[in-house]
Amino acid sequence: MAVLLRTIEDLRKAVGTTLGPSEWITIDQSRIDAFAEVTGDHQWIHVDPGRAAGSDLHSTIAHGYLTLSLTPMLMDQLTRLRQGATSLNYGLNRLRFVTPVPAGGRVRLRAQVLDVSDRPSQGVLATYQLTYELEGAERPALVAEAISLLIARAEDERPGS
Repeated sequence: MAVLLRTIEDLRKAVGTTLGPSEWITIDQSRIDAFAEVTGDHQWIHVDPGRAAGSDLHSTIAHGYLTLSLTPMLMDQLTRLRQGATSLNYGLNRLRFVTPVPAGGRVRLRAQVLDVSDRPSQGVLATYQLTYELEGAERPALVAEAISLLIARAEDERPGS
């Protein structure tokens, strides 16, 4: 369920708040294969189900960056802020792929608002702790500290908007 963070000021008030979880999303083999095609990463553990079945993981697994790339879509489920500001990826402070996501595995996102700080003449940096839960696993699939540069849209920052 989305939190009604529509403005950057709403986001400032939400520091310390955990958003989510998002809906579960299945990472099936066709999504993994499509990601491999786009990125050129055709490592067998991702795209060869027969060979992967004989590995210690017993299945193909999603690319870690595939899981991370779901962030914009899943964040849109957690907040409506992107409708009130332009959001640009600024970077990551920490990123760990903790548990491999097997083909057919389901993940969901929780995001904690860690910090909101002004960047004079640029906008606002928002830092989130992202945790991708893997259904049925004790440990998360992915944890990351992600930073977004938010640029308020003039029409959305008017009083009363």
